[in-house]
Amino acid sequence: MMGLHLRQLRLQVVEPVLRAIGMGGEAAIRLMLGTAAVESRLRYLAQVGGGPALGIYQMEPATARDIVGRYLDQRQDIASRLSDALAPCAPAPRGWRHMPDGALCFRLAADLAFATALARVRYFWVPEPLPDASDVPAIARYWKRHFNTLGGAGTEAKFIDAYREIVSPHL
Repeated sequence: MMGLHLRQLRLQVVEPVLRAIGMGGEAAIRLMLGTAAVESRLRYLAQVGGGPALGIYQMEPATARDIVGRYLDQRQDIASRLSDALAPCAPAPRGWRHMPDGALCFRLAADLAFATALARVRYFWVPEPLPDASDVPAIARYWKRHFNTLGGAGTEAKFIDAYREIVSPHL
């Protein structure tokens, strides 16, 4: 099976991005790795079978637009941390909310740091604290409730299976 090397993804992308935006910690790292594992198996950049989801976290452009157009507008502190963390690839001086749709979609699929930052912000806006880093079933529930959503096709069992197959061997 070909795909991204999980340990390198963790060390070269996830940990530094989460640290730079001030949303790190082992629970957040494992949540992000588990999300990428279940959503894309660290292989797919476009939704299998059609659909709008993009990148290793399979975020839909509408969700990304909500983050950059509404949430970051309300949370300038987070927008500033993202701009600093993603420089020199931060958006034009007009800011996050003015990022063209084509650029947003491209970055979700092609820019691991950008996709990681947006996926982490998506979780961050949830008021519920992150589960314990070692509690995989709790991480799966958190993902299902706050990322995949209760109406989404994913299941906690699929998350746990992907986590054990793809993430656990490389921690």
